[in-house]
Amino acid sequence: MTDSRHLLVVAHTGRDESLQAGVEVCRQLIAAGLVPVVSGDERAGLLAAAPDLAPLHLLGVDVATTDLELVIVLGGDGTILRAAELARESTAPLLGVNLGHVGFLAEAERDDLPAAVARALARDYQVEERMTISVRVKHQGAVVWESWALNDASVEKGSRERSIEVAIEVEGRPLSTFGCDGVVMSTPTGSTAYSFSAGGPIVWPTVEALLMVPLSAHALFARPLVVGPDSSLAVEVLERSVGTGVVWCDGRRTFDLPAGARVVVRRSPTPVRLARLSMSPFTDRLVNKFALPVVGWRGPGDGA
Repeated sequence: MTDSRHLLVVAHTGRDESLQAGVEVCRQLIAAGLVPVVSGDERAGLLAAAPDLAPLHLLGVDVATTDLELVIVLGGDGTILRAAELARESTAPLLGVNLGHVGFLAEAERDDLPAAVARALARDYQVEERMTISVRVKHQGAVVWESWALNDASVEKGSRERSIEVAIEVEGRPLSTFGCDGVVMSTPTGSTAYSFSAGGPIVWPTVEALLMVPLSAHALFARPLVVGPDSSLAVEVLERSVGTGVVWCDGRRTFDLPAGARVVVRRSPTPVRLARLSMSPFTDRLVNKFALPVVGWRGPGDGA
């Protein structure tokens, strides 16, 4: 075995397909002379399913996050978002293998798993950086919570029965106030996630921008907004709001918002890096993942 290369394996061990894929990847890494790195959540499940995998390196104990070379992620977009959280302090790219439904962030499908791991071992991939956002909650002039997101930060109503009254801001200036179910503030990567479901535009990941999409707003002007990457976005839960709010970052990290709280979103200086096995255009990924019908297209006649 060699300790010179550290590849983290992230799998949803609560699902049998993902657990078995994790066992398969670990065995392939071991056969190549590596000791797989796993988190505490994964190790128990993997060793219970395949005791022959021992020993496995434990992330944060045997191997520091900053020493990771690559993160192999087995699951859907939710698992990839969890892997991004685990590897936040690292520059290691994420190589996603889709075992979920859409898997928009994944680079390979289940049938491609052995080949994807072989390319990871050969370092045969390119790295693409995706911008992230920093999220800061202020209340009564003090910062009370901070986090980040790859996809989006959503301010939502705290109870099903009551909407919340909010003010939205761009670059520190008020734009509008209205009652709503919430507001999504998204990166281009997140434009195909919650923002897309709420009626926001699809933004190509090469475009540097921030998005703001109201959710079921009671207002004549509550359209999705796209602003520059150096702008700031903010949502304030107004003091007059009967309902309380909650902010979610990537659907994983959450904080309750009292009346008067402001959620401020800016571009984060720390991107997430994705390992790409194919540099095909984003248009192709969009068509394939959403199974969009393309009928009768003959291609540009001028070769453009």
